[in-house]
Amino acid sequence: MVGTGAGTQPEREEKVSLELTEEILQSMEVGMVFRDYNGRISSMDFHKTSSYLVNASDDESIRLYDVASATCLKTINSKKYGVDLVCFTSHPTTVIYSSKNGWDESLRLLSLNDNKYLRYFKGHHDRVVSLSLCSRKECFISGSLDRTVLLWDQRAEKCQGLLRVQGRPAAAYDDQGLVFAVAFGGYIRMFDSRKYEKGPFEIFSVGSDISDANVVKFSNDGRLMLLTTKDGHIHILDSFRGTLLSTYNVKPVSVSSTLEASFSPEGMFVISGTSSAMFLCPSLI
Repeated sequence: MVGTGAGTQPEREEKVSLELTEEILQSMEVGMVFRDYNGRISSMDFHKTSSYLVNASDDESIRLYDVASATCLKTINSKKYGVDLVCFTSHPTTVIYSSKNGWDESLRLLSLNDNKYLRYFKGHHDRVVSLSLCSRKECFISGSLDRTVLLWDQRAEKCQGLLRVQGRPAAAYDDQGLVFAVAFGGYIRMFDSRKYEKGPFEIFSVGSDISDANVVKFSNDGRLMLLTTKDGHIHILDSFRGTLLSTYNVKPVSVSSTLEASFSPEGMFVISGTSSAMFLCPSLI
């Protein structure tokens, strides 16, 4: 404990709130570049309540960053299993990630503090192409090229539920964990987490785009959702009514890549990009 003398004010951490506008986003510049990679970055995730960022690379590594100080805190190699998708749990130094070795499709709960596996989640029989965690609960969802979507509890090794699909799936929980979405074949199917076995309570169309689903996500407030597809489209929908609000074209998209996109924290913008450009789109909220 550090004492304070008479007339000395104790230090307090001040948090500054800034309204995100198109002008502010367009005025942003690169502050730091990390070049110590020997492969494509396959996924990345920001922790909900800390300043940490985690990413996975084709060089079989997982890196943890503190974006507030622009420093790489730790590099963990996964030479045996490889690494493809990675997501934070509610804890800022614990992640779940998928393999990329072609022979073991287990998901792994990893402590970044001491590089120890806390749990293995076995169930998929082909590459995992979608992974989403609920930030307010211990549940997560995964989708695989084996045409299954599995529901998990971080505290149990066996899956808690299974859905069979007719295509490459993209799946995601909303922020509350009450609803999850599964997208494939030009449609987004909405499920109640408490009674998913009864089937979807809503099915939303994204028009004529029936190409493979890449990513489906909810905005933080749950009012919007987005879907990216193999053909380079970003569809933005009203998550309550299923109304297709807007579609953006993001091309070219590499054959070996999946098109990523994310909502800004308040849901006003969608950010995406390719290897040659970054795109900033109004979400029409």
